[in-house]
Amino acid sequence: MSYDPAILEATVRVVAEAAPEADQTGDFPWKGIRAVHENGLLESTVATRYGGKGGTLADAAHILAALGRGDPSVALISAMTIFNHLGQATKSHWPDDLYRRLLDEAKQKPLLLNAARVEPELGSPARGGLPATRARRTASGWSISGRKRFVTGAHGLTHFLVWAHTDETPSRVGTFVVPNGLPGIKVIENWKSLGMRASGSHDVEYTDVEIPAENVLELVDPSIAQQDNRAHAAITLALTTIYLGAAEAAQEVFTRFAHERVPANLGHPIARTERFVTLSGEIDLLVSGARQIIFGALENNLDDAEALIRAKLLAGRQIREAVEIAVRGIGNPGLNADLGLERHFRDIQSVLVHAPQEDTSVAILGRAAFERWNRNQPAQQNYRDNLSILKTA
Repeated sequence: MSYDPAILEATVRVVAEAAPEADQTGDFPWKGIRAVHENGLLESTVATRYGGKGGTLADAAHILAALGRGDPSVALISAMTIFNHLGQATKSHWPDDLYRRLLDEAKQKPLLLNAARVEPELGSPARGGLPATRARRTASGWSISGRKRFVTGAHGLTHFLVWAHTDETPSRVGTFVVPNGLPGIKVIENWKSLGMRASGSHDVEYTDVEIPAENVLELVDPSIAQQDNRAHAAITLALTTIYLGAAEAAQEVFTRFAHERVPANLGHPIARTERFVTLSGEIDLLVSGARQIIFGALENNLDDAEALIRAKLLAGRQIREAVEIAVRGIGNPGLNADLGLERHFRDIQSVLVHAPQEDTSVAILGRAAFERWNRNQPAQQNYRDNLSILKTA
């Protein structure tokens, strides 16, 4: 385990305390992020060869589920950095000197990394296509120009990981490490989402932004640059734990309300009524079931992309339904911001929005099911032929 559970819980308390204000203002959630950084959680998956704790994907998922109970926006911003460290631990795709410099920076302040991939015209790369954003060769490095959408944590990131094509002949595609604050970077504050308000997933425009030549990862031919949704299935499932945490926080609000609410005509808490006992059971079935599904898949099915995709869809649907039941069960108080359930309800709507989205994931499973059927046809036909021979013998 790459984290101390007691320190994690202490961090969650700080994050949760700051969450309502961050949700209301939509400002970058610095208080929560600083707590995550100061307690070493942002670097929990740094490889041991770099002096890190070598946290696994399962470790990351447990951390994100806990942070999600406090504030899913803080958890989401943190996840992007945690996953990038995990990627370097397993693939070593960063230039070593560059990565070590970033780790040195992380000793002084939160190192926050996130990919900038979605574009206004292209949409999500999960659906295929190549970026319009251009990386032009200069005498000293690269010049980046283009616009990206839904860049989570835009204002607070230390580095954007910008997906772009080069102006070379032939062109290549890669990820360019762009430090925040350089001339030519403009954050366009257009994140006006129903939930996850503090995630600050604004558009970012890059106009001739100059970066060093070594600030590039995995330059490849465009023909092999398409996003592999199956290969990313484990990461996207781990991301779902953020919303599991939010659902567990909603369950806590529901349970506390049921025990504290004592109607005058009843004379005892509504938690003792059969209706609320049943509602509590339904919520627990869905939320605790989602936890079992997610961590069962992460612990046992890391090499089975279809199992991971199924787990994401099933758990995501259950999480969303559980919070809806809690809101309906409580009624008007559940829609009031003072109780806190309303914020969880809004945040939970994003559970299946992350790429690959629900329809893409379902299509992957559908094609796989058809392929299994087609593969089995020769064996099935052979079985039918043998059976026919036996009947006529």
